[in-house]
Amino acid sequence: MYPPGADTVLVRHGDLNTKSTTVKRYMEGLLVEHLEALLADRGVPGEVEREWNRPQIHTEASAVEDATAVAADAFGVVSASPCLTVEPELEAVLDALAETARACYDGGSFAVDARRADKELPFTSEELAREGGTVVWETVEDEFEPEVDLDDPDLTVGVEVRTDRAFVYVHREEGPGGLPLGSQAPMVALVSGGIDSPVAVYELMRRGSPVIPVYVDLGDYGGPDHEARAMETVRSLSRYVPDRDMRVYRVPGGETVSLLAETMERGRMLSLRRFFYRIGEHIARTTGAQGIVTGEALGQKSSQTAQNLAVTSRVTELPIHRPLLSMDKQEIVARAREIGTFQDSTIPAGCNRIAPDRVETNATLDRLLEAEPVDLFERAAEAAAEATVIEP
Repeated sequence: MYPPGADTVLVRHGDLNTKSTTVKRYMEGLLVEHLEALLADRGVPGEVEREWNRPQIHTEASAVEDATAVAADAFGVVSASPCLTVEPELEAVLDALAETARACYDGGSFAVDARRADKELPFTSEELAREGGTVVWETVEDEFEPEVDLDDPDLTVGVEVRTDRAFVYVHREEGPGGLPLGSQAPMVALVSGGIDSPVAVYELMRRGSPVIPVYVDLGDYGGPDHEARAMETVRSLSRYVPDRDMRVYRVPGGETVSLLAETMERGRMLSLRRFFYRIGEHIARTTGAQGIVTGEALGQKSSQTAQNLAVTSRVTELPIHRPLLSMDKQEIVARAREIGTFQDSTIPAGCNRIAPDRVETNATLDRLLEAEPVDLFERAAEAAAEATVIEP
């Protein structure tokens, strides 16, 4: 829902406001570039105007809804509103409020939320809210009995007055929040195509880090659709970052996976994780990535107990980032549905065959080193050297 004639999207960010002026200016520039890339990729007409605190997308009235949806997918955006833009004069704003009330207010309670960014304007925020509320009331009172509720209204009519223009809106489309993409260093992400790893990738990108996807081919233990599933989830994620390279490093790991399955029972999954981490470390060294991202959550699987995570993490000097660490499975599934990766992640792939009958929940590094192949790290280096870069 938006005012008739709305042709501008007002974009709000959050964490950027905690930064210094120099850093904030830099990050706002990244956000504007990302918005432009998203608009172009999705074929939505629009011009992004960079304005301090409030980037704006100017578009056609017929495309304002699509432009709002684009803004709500941009990392760093807290919310976006399709707006009717008028001159920053009291009468012009009140006329716009009346027009908006006629089109959007059809019953229930309402409130006018007015904000004045320019303190030199000849009216205060309180005066604008009071007079605006009167206008909305008088516009609809012949049709129904309006009700004012400043605490929990059914409809909030927003007004934001800046130096050279004013914006009237009735809807806020929630964005992902976080920081603009590219504001943090890149990370290598181990992607399997399951439910968890795509959500972890999204969460890291949401905090500003571009991601370099790494897929390790499990050979005979991958199942016929394992790779296809992983690629499909990366393809779904790439929709959020059309201005970034989301090609996948495909690493052949089938020979080592078979060796672990044939020679190890207890601790097999931990050595497999160590193999993956070492591969991720090698890819990170060649790409300039500053960490490794996984979809692990504390206690979700036997290999993800606190003790086992401590053992597997020691295999690399790079930090291992686990954005899902404290999340319940239900939360992760809900997030996967929200970002559009859940369906791809649930395609049957058969990779669960690698799990042993007897699991290890309380490993020690000494005991694991006694059981795993002595050349595990050499195998990881060789596999990483044979990686091919493919389109998802």
